[in-house]
Amino acid sequence: MTPRENGSEQEPVIRDNRKIDPETLAARETAPAPDETAADTSALGGAAAELLAERTADLQRLQAEFSNYRKRVERDRITVREQAVAGVINELLPVLDDIGRARDHGELTGGFAKVSESLESAVGKLGLSSFGSKGDPFDPTIHEALMHSYSAEVAEATCVEILQPGYRLGERVLRPARVAVAEPESGGGDVLDDEPAGA
Repeated sequence: MTPRENGSEQEPVIRDNRKIDPETLAARETAPAPDETAADTSALGGAAAELLAERTADLQRLQAEFSNYRKRVERDRITVREQAVAGVINELLPVLDDIGRARDHGELTGGFAKVSESLESAVGKLGLSSFGSKGDPFDPTIHEALMHSYSAEVAEATCVEILQPGYRLGERVLRPARVAVAEPESGGGDVLDDEPAGA
């Protein structure tokens, strides 16, 4: 069947790209003219260099985005864990208060003492610590003053009685310590005496 009968008007084009001529078994010289090669290489080299720079910038941007994403996910995971632990421990604070009152009254004996020690040690491992002791300077960020008085025995606002201990989880204050505060007598009296005179 001829190409015309087959429907094709052109003869097939066959390109022989072999490096050795099969008839003479000699190496073929297929190098293009030097002017064409230099022009093609420089054009291709410039385009390839641009493309390479663009792809490299894209990859660096994607790597930075992925790194930021990993850090954000890790930070969110830690935050969610801390919130979950804080929520559970907040519910246990009244139980810890009851254990403290029972200890103060000498009612913490027998098996209940072991259970209370286990509970306190478990919440301690999670990072819970109590604060607030008699004689601490009053700090409104961690103390809640429920009673106020004046005393000549203190030089600054001082916690003279701890009504309920405060609790902190790591650096986060879960509950402020509820305290009775005493201020120096001379400072408080002077302020009260000076106010009516200035009015």
